[in-house]
Amino acid sequence: MMGLMAREETRTTTRTTPRTTTPPAVRSSAAQGTGKPGGASPRAWTMRLLVAGIVLSALNLRPAITSLGALLEEVRDGLGMSGSVAGLLTSVPPLCFAVFGVTAPRLARRFGAGAVVCAGMAAIATGLLLRPYTGSTAGFLAASALALMGIAVSNVLMPVIVKHWFPDRVGSMTGLYSMALALGTALAAAVTVPLTGALGGSWQSGLALWAAPAVAAVLPWLPFVRGRGTGPGAGDGPAEPGTEDAGPVRGTDAPGTRPPAVRADVPAGPDAARAGTPPLRITRSRTAWALAVFFGLQATAAYITMGWMAQIFRDAGVPAGTAGLLLAVTMVMGVPLAFVIPRLATRLPHQGPIVLALGVCGLAGYAGLYLAPAAGAWAWAVLLGIANCAFPLALTMVGMRARTGPGVAQLSAFAQSTGYLISIPGPLLVGVLYQHSGGWGLPIALMSALMIPQMVVGVLAGRDRTVEDEAGR
Repeated sequence: MMGLMAREETRTTTRTTPRTTTPPAVRSSAAQGTGKPGGASPRAWTMRLLVAGIVLSALNLRPAITSLGALLEEVRDGLGMSGSVAGLLTSVPPLCFAVFGVTAPRLARRFGAGAVVCAGMAAIATGLLLRPYTGSTAGFLAASALALMGIAVSNVLMPVIVKHWFPDRVGSMTGLYSMALALGTALAAAVTVPLTGALGGSWQSGLALWAAPAVAAVLPWLPFVRGRGTGPGAGDGPAEPGTEDAGPVRGTDAPGTRPPAVRADVPAGPDAARAGTPPLRITRSRTAWALAVFFGLQATAAYITMGWMAQIFRDAGVPAGTAGLLLAVTMVMGVPLAFVIPRLATRLPHQGPIVLALGVCGLAGYAGLYLAPAAGAWAWAVLLGIANCAFPLALTMVGMRARTGPGVAQLSAFAQSTGYLISIPGPLLVGVLYQHSGGWGLPIALMSALMIPQMVVGVLAGRDRTVEDEAGR
């Protein structure tokens, strides 16, 4: 499959590349990427390496969170955490994604996206290895933040790399990436508790073992760590001049120079302006705000689920191993539905019905958690897994609510950064309510209440209109 993608990519590159004079420095850089002087073989090798890097990176973007959710009770006991502090711990992921994710485009322009992702995987490995052995809550939080910083920058840059290197395979590569992400999320939830038992019952060992796949994810990116550049391709291995998705700026490239289109993939207003399109006044768009709030509320539900759902089942009398499997079932629902929901959404003029269907599943799942958490545990896990598929729907609507590439980039940056900021208080508030009420009644009521505005703004965001029509330039 990777060979087929590489051959198709090569054919597309040959068809769209303008005949320009290649600077000697660029030709030398391309040859250095594989140790061979140009040709189809280095290109195919590069594509295979990129596919491996994308898949391995996606597998490592959630285990830091779901492995902790499976062992949260042991971590709290081991470090003497209160429920409020544990709630703070579950709020750290969206906080880090909001704070560090916005730095990713600038880092990519300076060092190259491949180099930044490589550093991100190294940060994940280091943070996951250190955090169980810091011996204090503050140290645990700091090491977790290091790992989440690596996840944040990789989160932002993975779609940029996919669009840059696979412009004619965006759908299939995004599906592969989404499937790997969901698989890594579910795998960490399912096997962390059994592996911890196999390692002698030490929660430290059970958490630290997830550093190993992160180390493996570093390796495919090492050949792309060289030099500095301004776009995803700069410093990212043997990129050939003129192959960087030149469509959006066709006719503007000076002969023998790198097309600025690689920067159009980066969600930053100045880059869009340099590409010849003035940035949108995105905050004037009601659709942009509706999509940002929808993204934030679905992220709130997702991080509450990843951080607390296993604990809800355990407090209801479900064994720890089974609770981890239930969380895994919730997460693994994203594997098939990540393909189905975007396809369905693009065929509908209004995505509101999908939003409502997902919301109803969420409300039913929360009702089950409140009324019979143990008796119907598997059903509630499936329903909440379906509800959590609002994430791929949100990403799909980002692409549908803007007409131009720079518009999509601006909308994506606005919706995700604003959304992650909105999602920060949710998991923390759940922890506070859990500690002060002594049960899960109030937290589950909060989760259910948040689902209502999520459905409302999702319907508004799903209307058939674009931000270009609403935001004045």
